[in-house]
Amino acid sequence: MTQLLSLQLGKARRIKIGERRILTAFGKQSVTDAVPLMPLGLLGDEQADLSVHGGLDKAVYAYPSEHYPYWLAMRRQAGLAQIDDSLPNGSLGENLTLQGLLESEVWAGDVLQFPGCALQVTLPREPCYKLNAVMGFAGASRLMAQSGFCGFYLSVASPGTLRAGDAFEVIPGRRGVSIPTLFAARLAKHLR
Repeated sequence: MTQLLSLQLGKARRIKIGERRILTAFGKQSVTDAVPLMPLGLLGDEQADLSVHGGLDKAVYAYPSEHYPYWLAMRRQAGLAQIDDSLPNGSLGENLTLQGLLESEVWAGDVLQFPGCALQVTLPREPCYKLNAVMGFAGASRLMAQSGFCGFYLSVASPGTLRAGDAFEVIPGRRGVSIPTLFAARLAKHLR
């Protein structure tokens, strides 16, 4: 069964990375009430850097819950388990923590039909240096690139409301390009 396991919102705030203080909305918090969904995203959610997040094609970020055990294992390998062995939903910066849908199962153009709205798959998320800071170790972005556990962005096909616990159906689009193929192409472009 495909389900919206949890729903997260966040405000942009400054965090310290090394000697710098940067603006990020990575620290999203779970909400249980229904949240209005508009063309630019969820009411009450912010993005810090609109050049790479947000907008019509990146209105909402979804991440598979099935990858969380991997990230816990990587944090343990990095020696962080004794400091903090928790990784709540939203820790990867996602608005939607999904159950039952991996990146390898979606294509750009697929629609996630929820009871109160519809979201269309657009692009994979590309890892950035902020992930390293949030995960607590320097290699997190590299591991996301290697694993392909990137999650994906969604545009708002039909505004409405979302609520944690909502079941959803994947309605196939044209199936021209998969999220893993887009992710690999974007990473290859950065390596040139």
